[in-house]
Amino acid sequence: MFNSLEHRRLCGRRLLTALSLACAASVALATSAERFPGIGRTATPAEIRAWDIDVRPDFAGLPPGAGSVARGQQVWEAQCASCHGVFGESNEVFSPLVGGTTRQDMLTGRVARLTDPSFPGRTTMMKLSQVSTLWDYIRRAMPWTQPKSLSVDDVYAVTAYLLNLSGVVEEDFVLSQHNIAQVQQRLPNRHGMTTAHAMWPGPEFSGTAKPDVQGSSCMRNCPVEPKVTSYLPEHARDAHGNLAEQNRLVGPQRGAVTTRTAAAAPAAAADRGAVPTELLQQHACTACHGMDRTQVGPSFQEIAQRYAHRRDAADYLRSKIIAGGVGVWGQIPMPAQSLPESDAQAIAEWLARGATRP
Repeated sequence: MFNSLEHRRLCGRRLLTALSLACAASVALATSAERFPGIGRTATPAEIRAWDIDVRPDFAGLPPGAGSVARGQQVWEAQCASCHGVFGESNEVFSPLVGGTTRQDMLTGRVARLTDPSFPGRTTMMKLSQVSTLWDYIRRAMPWTQPKSLSVDDVYAVTAYLLNLSGVVEEDFVLSQHNIAQVQQRLPNRHGMTTAHAMWPGPEFSGTAKPDVQGSSCMRNCPVEPKVTSYLPEHARDAHGNLAEQNRLVGPQRGAVTTRTAAAAPAAAADRGAVPTELLQQHACTACHGMDRTQVGPSFQEIAQRYAHRRDAADYLRSKIIAGGVGVWGQIPMPAQSLPESDAQAIAEWLARGATRP
């Protein structure tokens, strides 16, 4: 126990510390107010809580709630399937979410097909090592058109539905903050995370384990434009047909146009009579636009039909591709695109010709 003198000294030190912190905070606020008079205010505790929603791998920050697989399917079909497919298998807007995992993977905690060169796809559930990452991302970023609009219970439900599609949980499962740690122990690639890797292509292709980040500020001799290359040797490029036109085992994968040589492929955009397939893929146009079906944005053929009557359609569309815009096709904005003007012109001319299919 403290004697009375020690107790008074301890209380005095605590009081001085508190006063020092209060003075420092006051000085900081005053300095901010002097530099930016009339701009901003101190965030309230409630406002800070609204932003502080991250969930850690140890599930710290996970809010209470629960959601069933059945409820998750309802939410999924209403708000998720248009981009990801009814069963999470679609690759028309984004890469497939589900597929490529087995019950054996759940036992080992490592997805065998990640190192199987005969398996062409890499789905989200094949790579996911922390179920908290899936839960957190759905909560803060989905659905794409209205992020953070799902209730906590619906986030649990959608997560449960994805886990069920991958065979991790049963159809009658209800996911909650009480059992999510047990679900983590069934995740197919829970032991697959590693820091012993380099940027793609990794050591299996490049022969080096050079770390992703070098901590260097060197910005000399940087390439102005990216150059797309292929690791397929010329004699093998078209050995199994055109990869860009094939539906693969886990959703249709975006592949190289192998009917042309690697040297000729980048120049193919100059062929104004052909579909600029590589440009559409290179600049991620196909992430939002389908060939003949509306996805996030209108289909290419819808765009072509709307502007078919304009004599300046190619120039108009080129400017829209570069500048972006909102309101013509709805309230989902198309951001400005940072692509070479020659590529934008090639895509615009193809649209002006009617967006003919390959």
